[in-house]
Amino acid sequence: MPCPKYDTDSVKASFPQTGAGLRTGPEGAEAIVADLELAVVIGSFEARTGRQADLAAVLAKYVVLTRRQPPCRNVDLVASGSNPGRLVVIEKWESADDARAHLDAAETVEMAHAARDLLAAPPDLDLYESISAQDLE
Repeated sequence: MPCPKYDTDSVKASFPQTGAGLRTGPEGAEAIVADLELAVVIGSFEARTGRQADLAAVLAKYVVLTRRQPPCRNVDLVASGSNPGRLVVIEKWESADDARAHLDAAETVEMAHAARDLLAAPPDLDLYESISAQDLE
């Protein structure tokens, strides 16, 4: 049975607008990040039993294609050491707008279609504002 269709529109809508800022800081001190310098998208994918290698192949192709996109700063694919079916894609983008736009890119759509029957559940996608992330271009 294929995984229920997942919709990236709800994810895109939850992404903050570029320059929205993040209020955070140690011990209650507030620091305002006026402009996002790096937007990080993390997608966690749960493979169906026995399909991790197939899902890994689909995600590996996606990673290679995504790295070729100019606003992409870096993208990695990692496998969980504690949950054998979990694969995580970590993407770094120049801006939240670039990350949001990539959800509609051809390689993302192709990956979503190819992964659909390999997933145990819809992927968990989220956008993070960088507090302490490094880009090692």
